[in-house]
Amino acid sequence: MGNVFTWMRLNDLVRNYWVNNYLMGQDPPVFDIMSWNADGTNLPAALHRQFLDIFEDNPLPTAGAFTAPGTPIEPDRIKVPNYVTGAVSDLLTPWKSCYLTTRLLAGDSTFVLSNAGHIASLVNPPGNPKASYFTAPLDDCESPDQWLERAQKHTGSWWEHWAEWAIEQSGREVPAPAELGSKHHPMQAPAPGTYVKQNNCAVRRWLSRRWPRFAGSRRGRRSGSG
Repeated sequence: MGNVFTWMRLNDLVRNYWVNNYLMGQDPPVFDIMSWNADGTNLPAALHRQFLDIFEDNPLPTAGAFTAPGTPIEPDRIKVPNYVTGAVSDLLTPWKSCYLTTRLLAGDSTFVLSNAGHIASLVNPPGNPKASYFTAPLDDCESPDQWLERAQKHTGSWWEHWAEWAIEQSGREVPAPAELGSKHHPMQAPAPGTYVKQNNCAVRRWLSRRWPRFAGSRRGRRSGSG
């Protein structure tokens, strides 16, 4: 998935590093967002394929065209309140497309437009003096640009705005559980769990046992590269 997104932004995420790091010998900048971004997950192949299908055909707006899992999804029947975000400089999910999500759902929608790009707009904890976001009531007759013209700009992280929204949608507070899990759903392992601790070597060994041809293809590529 990461490679797919990388090649969608050839200049920023491929050529930029090839020129600066390989040709000019410069070290890549070190900052927290890139460290977080490099911490990949073992995405199941079926989910990866589903993401690419959504990216290519966008079946979600069409009632019944998308199923999960096996049940047709009809967005106009989703009546729960929803909180939709977009990012000003997001090149993977343009904010104007995110804005149109509010018209697909039947529930009460809130739209917030954050500064920054695809990752930095989401990993945006309070305390960043450069952070900002826009809010305004929604009007089905308006275009995204018209909404932005009358939106109010706020300094700070949209997380705080979302927290207030979530509290308004929540029920009464209850005491926190004294123990993790329950009788029907016991805790299986301490946080963060065992799945996230698997490395790619373990995944490749599992694939090799399940599909022997996978191991053969890996050996072929290694022997041929020398």
